Formats: sequence, C-alpha cells, structure tokens
Amino acid sequence: MPNARKIINDPVFGFIHIPKGLLYDIVQHPLFQRLTRIKQLGLSSAVYPGAQHTRFQHSLGAFHLMSEAITSLTTKGNFIFDSEAEAVQAAILLHDVGHGPFSHVLEDTIVTGISHEEISLMLMERMNKELKGQLTLAIQIFKDEYPKRFLHQLVSGQLDMDRLDYLRRDSFYTGVTEGNIGSARIIKMLNVKDDRLVIESKGIYSIENFLTSRRLMYWQVYLHKTSVACEKMLISTLLRAKELATQGVELFASPALRFFRYNHVGRDEFYNNPACIEHFIQLDDNDIWTALKAWSNHPDIVLSTLSEGIINRRLFKIEVSTTPISKTRKEELLKDIAAQLQISKKEAGYFLLTSTIENNMYKKEDDSIDIIYNDGTTKNIAEASDMLNISLLSRKVKKYYVCHLRIEGEHRK
Repeated sequence: MPNARKIINDPVFGFIHIPKGLLYDIVQHPLFQRLTRIKQLGLSSAVYPGAQHTRFQHSLGAFHLMSEAITSLTTKGNFIFDSEAEAVQAAILLHDVGHGPFSHVLEDTIVTGISHEEISLMLMERMNKELKGQLTLAIQIFKDEYPKRFLHQLVSGQLDMDRLDYLRRDSFYTGVTEGNIGSARIIKMLNVKDDRLVIESKGIYSIENFLTSRRLMYWQVYLHKTSVACEKMLISTLLRAKELATQGVELFASPALRFFRYNHVGRDEFYNNPACIEHFIQLDDNDIWTALKAWSNHPDIVLSTLSEGIINRRLFKIEVSTTPISKTRKEELLKDIAAQLQISKKEAGYFLLTSTIENNMYKKEDDSIDIIYNDGTTKNIAEASDMLNISLLSRKVKKYYVCHLRIEGEHRK
C-alpha cells in the first residue's frame, strides 16, 4: 500500500508519524478505532466542558512519546532491536483498548470482577491471531514477561508513557495548567541501569514537578467532587436499569447494552462465553447516552429521575468531610428523598451513596523512581530530592463523602 503512512496533527504534541506496517495496521483496526467513540475523562466534561478528548487521542499521544523515548534511550547506547521498538510501540498503542464507555463506572455495573487491563490483554490476543502472530512480542512486554524489563516500565510504571501523555493531555483539554508537566524533558533524561529505567540527576526537578502535578490533577480533575457525583449517578442509573431488567421490565437499549442489562456477566462468563466479548467491543459512549435519553421518559420514577438528571446536569449534591456520615444523617436524608419523590425507602437508596475517595501519589513499593548520578550511583527520589517531602506524597489521603439527591428547599451550592 503506497499511502499506508499517516501523519496526524495532534493539538498537544504536533505532528505524530505512524509508520506503515504493523503500527499502521493497529491504528486502522476496528478495535482501535472504537476508542474514537470513548471519551478519555468520561463525565469530567460536566466540570470542564473542554474535556471532550478520546482514548484514541490519548493512545496516539502515548505512542508518540514512546517513539521519542526509544530514540532518546538508543542515542545513549541502550541497544533496542527494531523488532523490540515496534513491539513496545504496539503495546502502548493498545494499552487502553480494553476500556469500555465510562470505564470505571462500567467495571462496577456492566462487567463485574474483570479489569480493563485484562480485557485489553484479551483483545490484544484476539488481534494477534488476526495479524498472524505479529503482536506476540508486544504481548510479552505488556505482561512483563520479556527479558528487557525496562521496556515494560515504559508501558506501565511510575514514569510510563501513559502517565506522561494523560497528564499533559488532560491538562490541555481541561485548562487545569497544574498538570502541564515537562514530558519532553523527562524523556530526554531517561536512561537504563541494571535493566531498570532511571532519571539522570539533571532531571530531578522535572520529576519533582511531575509528582506534584500528578497529585494536583487527581484532586482537581480525576477526583473532583462533581465528577464523582456524576459517576455515582450513572452507577445508580445502570444498577436500577439492571434491577428492572431482572424483573422483566422492558427497557430501551442498543443490542450490545441490552445483552449486559439482561444477562449477568461476571469474570467467569466473560472468559467462557464468546458472546460477552463480541457484545463488549460494540459498546461505546453512544450506547449509554442514547439509553439515558430514552430512560429519562420511562414510567419508573427512579430510573427516569436519575437519567434526566444526568442528561440535563441536575446533579446530586456531594458533601465531602474527613469523617464518615452519621447513621442519623443518613436516615434523615433517605426519609426526605422518599417523601420528595414519593417512593419507598429502599428505592430512595438509589439517590443516596456514601463512600470514600483515596489517593496517594507515590508508592515506593510499586515502582520507585531512581536518580542516577555522573559517577553511576543511584538514589531513590525520596533520598535525592531536597524539595519534595516524599513522606507526605506517599501518605494516603482519605476523604469521606455523601452523594445525594438535592432536597427541595435546600440552598443550592
């Protein structure tokens, strides 16, 4: 194919070059193109209207950074075969291929007991058969079964290309400038020692900025209380639809969504019933939004109120505190919700959710960031940094929240 080469103009990184061959075939594959219909940040657009970018864009951005990282590492004398370079680029392109619409919501409601990483691996193995084994090496790297362990770290680690892209990209599209990390600088400072990724000492300030930015992005974007409220509303809506479906109530849904509404799909079913994966790959954001529009006029007051609330941004109120909600407060809210909607106390439970938000930015035991000095010695960032308090970054921050239907007469914040 003479024209089998793509140059894509990306608003974050400029021109992204996709070479002909395997990588071009991956981008053209229907399973990868499906990511154009799945937003990267799910319901965060309720808070940041610009957050309309997709997992397709993110995967291309991570691929671009991977290409830059390979070039940077090879110029420093780290030998990477062309086949390994292509494989690690394929692995990062496909690292999110198993995401469904509103991914983390989906994992709680539609497909339970199986993570998007496991589904990504299933789809990579499926594509590998179609591509006559060309993804075998990429799958080994993805599963951390390849001898050069630093290649897996580039795909999944403290400084992987996934994180370096999504922080830059999510910062760009939300307008939250704190996430605008120096990804190019970090990549230029990457090196390998004892088969592990390390950062040259000149790049220590970029790493400090990276860790701080990540923490700020989590609290300002990924765990923003309004985004959390939207997610909880969607979870409640899908769980109510599931309950009605099990009672035999007829609900509008696309064929793919209908399969998951009217069938229990857990981990075992997903692995053993081929119909599960076939319907899953047909799911995208449009299935959910179309269902919500239809359900907003459903005679069931619980389903219609929840759906209409998401469609028209009449969102739950969310209260965040450092202590759990009291049993008395919970009972009062359930009573008020039941009276307001004229529903049972059990049904009112769909409009009241309590949980916790937890976050810590640095886990030494997972994948520590090592700094290498000119004399070849290495230090963990916790010891090397004179600016960051790593013990604070490592500490888990836990917040309790109650998320509920706005009670009539309450002051709207």
